[in-house]
Amino acid sequence: MYNVPNILTISRIALIPFIFLSIFFTSSSYAILALIMFIVASITDYLDGYLARAWNETSAFGRLLDPIADKLLVATALVVILAKPGMYTFSCTVIPVFVILCREILVSGLREFLREVNVGLPVTKLAKWKTAFQMVALGMMLGKDVHQNWNYLGEFMLWVAAVLTFITGYQYYQKSLDYVRAEEAKKVKAVKEVKIAKEDIVVSEAAAESAKQASEKTVAKKTVKAAKKTTAKKTTAKKSAAKKTASKKA
Repeated sequence: MYNVPNILTISRIALIPFIFLSIFFTSSSYAILALIMFIVASITDYLDGYLARAWNETSAFGRLLDPIADKLLVATALVVILAKPGMYTFSCTVIPVFVILCREILVSGLREFLREVNVGLPVTKLAKWKTAFQMVALGMMLGKDVHQNWNYLGEFMLWVAAVLTFITGYQYYQKSLDYVRAEEAKKVKAVKEVKIAKEDIVVSEAAAESAKQASEKTVAKKTVKAAKKTTAKKTTAKKSAAKKTASKKA
């Protein structure tokens, strides 16, 4: 469990509290330190997956912890940007922050739901571009004290990341919705098949009942006909006997 890729993932989580502390330590030196820690954490985000695949050290622990570490890192950086005074120039910058946070929650929920039914939600190329813009934007905004223009460029890239975030979030939602629709269609089809089967059973039972009644009527007719023949024979026999008796008397 504690291989190199997983240790990198754990180290990324370990750096998060120190990045969060930049809200309270407002000196330029700590801002630069927070930027360095964020860059290191972002690099481990790439390295842990790459090394796990290259060294064939993928594990359930890594698959569990890696997306959690990613979201914790992004959420922490966004909270720092919102909570620390002077982190953004334009008040509307809170909009992409809100969009990114909502998307992270949405995708986490969708993946959790689809994992229960063994349906994957693979990362798209557009989502990888989103992550790249997002990480660079957050790094520039965290390190705004390093260069005066970084803040403006970081806010612009954060808007680009927010647009990509919205698009990829909708794509993931659409894929999940397609699965839900397919499952609902299966249920409707199954209900229809059961209904048709029940109707077939009812029709078959009705046909069997009709056949039974027709058979009973046929048997009854034959019985009546046979009874009439028997009665006619008996009557004929009585007449013949009467004639014979009369002839003897004569």
